[in-house]
Amino acid sequence: MKAIVYSRYGPPDVLEVKQVKKPIPKDNEILVKVKATTVTVADIRSRSFTVPPAFWLPARITLGLRQPKKEILGMELAGEVESIGKNVKKFKKGDQVFAATLTDFGAYAEYKCLEEDGPVAIKPSNISFGEAAAIPIGARTALYFLRKAGLKSGHEVLVYGASGSVGSYAVQIAKYLGANVTGVCSTSNLELVKSLGADKVIDYTAEDFANIDETYDVIFEAVNKSSFSVCIKLLKKNGTYINVTDPLPNAQMLWTKMTTNKKLLLSRNSPESSEALNFLKELVEKGKLKVLVDRVYSLDEIVEAHRYVEKGHKKGNVVINVEDNN
Repeated sequence: MKAIVYSRYGPPDVLEVKQVKKPIPKDNEILVKVKATTVTVADIRSRSFTVPPAFWLPARITLGLRQPKKEILGMELAGEVESIGKNVKKFKKGDQVFAATLTDFGAYAEYKCLEEDGPVAIKPSNISFGEAAAIPIGARTALYFLRKAGLKSGHEVLVYGASGSVGSYAVQIAKYLGANVTGVCSTSNLELVKSLGADKVIDYTAEDFANIDETYDVIFEAVNKSSFSVCIKLLKKNGTYINVTDPLPNAQMLWTKMTTNKKLLLSRNSPESSEALNFLKELVEKGKLKVLVDRVYSLDEIVEAHRYVEKGHKKGNVVINVEDNN
């Protein structure tokens, strides 16, 4: 089968199209013919090995000390079940599914084996494979952290980076949960964020974020570009600060945690299960959750796709069509 592999860390050019052995499902696995995948920030970091200094050694041990342990990237996918292991009960041949593959990667290929009880579910019936492939990480991350924050109807929520993958989902999910949502983005994305349901949109290029005369129950930092000092001043007494990109607290964060009632939720992977995917599937089918697709590339254009995402200006998601006719 065709796959995108990389044998060393580096720029997008380290990614190569190669023929590799087609996987065979174990007794508890399904074999999925991959229709679409995505290029996420996690793919970029794994390929280039750009991780926080404090995580350098643990990341090297996980990803590979001298070279990548897992040669095929790809953190999420959508496709069709081609065959199943003898013990599989939840899926059958022909089922259309979507899944997260954060544990072992591998979505940049024509076929991928998935554990039946892992983060895989029947895909929403009203969207394409490309759109479905863009849900399992960004939307699941937003849902996990908003639930963890105890978001309730009537809460005031600010989403910084509201036009990105996680941010665009955070706006919509927070609205679904009954919050009043303020999105922060650039001028070119104001109307886009409004269309997602944001009650108010702040253009950070035209308005000083530090001068906002409001406070929030939840501040959701999706791109790690805001000032923590400013965010804490805008956060209510018992509010929650979420940062989905920063895995370690700095000195000011630790001091805030020790001396105030404000809660801090920092980057971590959401639990690997199908529950969140099934919940998100229902939202999509009810018309409560839209998938933003910025650009679509073919599998052979993976290098170009990585170059684009690495620039840091994508709106929503970048999709890779694994099949030419997808």
